[in-house]
Amino acid sequence: MANGMGSLYIGSSGLRTSQNALNTTANNLANVDTTGYVRQQVIQADRHYNTFDKNAAISNQQSGLGVSIADVIHSRDIFLDKSYRTETGRQSFYSACYSATNEIYTYFQELEGEAFQDSISSLYTAFEEFSKDPSDSVNQNLVMQKSSLFISRAKAVYTSLQNYQNNLNTKISKDIDRINELGKKIYDLNENIVKIEAGGVETAMELRDQRDNALDELAGLVHIDYDEKYDGTVFVSIEGVDFVNRAQVYEMGKSVDDETGYITPYWPQMSDTNRGQTANVFNFNVDISSAYNTDIGELKALVMQRGNYVADYRDIEGKSRQEYNDGAEAELDQLVHKLVTAINDIFCPNVEYAGTDLTGTTADGNAFTITQGMKVLDTDNCAVGSDGKLPPQELFSRVGTDRYTEVNVTDAAGNTRTYYVYNEESATDISKMYTLSSLKVNDEIISQPSYIPHLTQDSNNKQVAQQLGTAFTEMWKKSEISLNPNATSKCTFMEYYAQMIGETGTAGSVYNTMSETLNNTVNTVDNKRQQVIGVSSDEELTSMIQFQNAYNAASRFMNVVSDMIETLINGL
Repeated sequence: MANGMGSLYIGSSGLRTSQNALNTTANNLANVDTTGYVRQQVIQADRHYNTFDKNAAISNQQSGLGVSIADVIHSRDIFLDKSYRTETGRQSFYSACYSATNEIYTYFQELEGEAFQDSISSLYTAFEEFSKDPSDSVNQNLVMQKSSLFISRAKAVYTSLQNYQNNLNTKISKDIDRINELGKKIYDLNENIVKIEAGGVETAMELRDQRDNALDELAGLVHIDYDEKYDGTVFVSIEGVDFVNRAQVYEMGKSVDDETGYITPYWPQMSDTNRGQTANVFNFNVDISSAYNTDIGELKALVMQRGNYVADYRDIEGKSRQEYNDGAEAELDQLVHKLVTAINDIFCPNVEYAGTDLTGTTADGNAFTITQGMKVLDTDNCAVGSDGKLPPQELFSRVGTDRYTEVNVTDAAGNTRTYYVYNEESATDISKMYTLSSLKVNDEIISQPSYIPHLTQDSNNKQVAQQLGTAFTEMWKKSEISLNPNATSKCTFMEYYAQMIGETGTAGSVYNTMSETLNNTVNTVDNKRQQVIGVSSDEELTSMIQFQNAYNAASRFMNVVSDMIETLINGL
């Protein structure tokens, strides 16, 4: 009787275990299309054994007590998870870089239906015609119109690049907010998982799924390292700095530049803002390389592509290869700067003053000293416009600065001579630079194109200044401009633009190739990961049949044991 009733308990354990296994399988099938769901697997184990006749000479007699569920495991492969998250972050980095360079390429190649290169070609054609006959009013008007069009389109591209920087800045701000949200979410999930699993009875399956999904998303935004502790808490670090631990979340801060409004991510816990000391999240002094894992995360790519300021030609001139880190924005401004200054220097040529220091008076009555090395108008060789005035009009002017300061110098004999001292470009004041931020076509020439210098200074018999045509022809042919400090040779203005577009296109192609290759890698790793964590309806249906048969077998076993017990009872 005792063995008979015990057998019922054994059969009952089979029924309960099979029933619970069926429930787990049903739950997997119900979530076959649930995003982020990780399949659960039932691990069955023997119950304890009773041992009889411990003094037996040959062997102990044992009787099993049935089956139990040892655990319902959360099917994951930590190695595949880490590989997936690393490659996701790297793919996000190159994808963001490609999007930025592709956007820049679009601005240059397509502007109101025409490529920006057309405006350069039109300007070249206008000066080619002007060189044939500088006195022809049609050629003068053509130069004025094409110059205005060139500046207008260059400014449009330059403004578009600045606007795109602002768009990237907005995206950076949103990414930082999302990173902090994910950090808080992981921290809260850590606390709830620890509470649920503290008794060692239940596993917080759903919460672990949510935490893993948060880690997947966070890995695409920044380079993370993470480690699960003994109590189920996951510690997360970003770029080697603690982000989430058992105690708190160290949120990423936003350092805002007062001048540009650009946001730089930094660590508040490691900074002293009162002293102006900020610990930036990213160190761009280290080479971007897969070998160093420095090419991971969308946020880093966005900060790198946006830059820290609006670049101009000063970010190229005088910079070494190590110092240069700007791209299309500075290169475009350098093209415009070199081109307009070359044209202006032909219309209004300068020479260095080599005499003794002279003190004179400006037109507004202020004292002014002319010293050796200062640039002054070459009055002996310059041409004039139809107004015949000196100084001649420059074609391109700065918004806040005249080209020359007029200085009247009176010698000991009472004779007065006028010098036109060139107002040098400032290294800091944009209004005094020939840069797209402060450049325009001279208003005087727009109102009267014949003011373009094209005549000799002979007051009685003005002749066409034919030397202008020769000078402009040579200017367009000369190879005297380098794309950037990394360029190995100089080029003409027309070649410069082609090199600039080629460089942008090449960078975009490299980024796109890397992004597509890494996307394939991510998909390959994810497919392998899904084989572990994903729910296969065929596999689950097979398990369902297996557990159903086990349930039926346990049920039949109990029926047989029940009949045996009934027979014994009736017989007694």
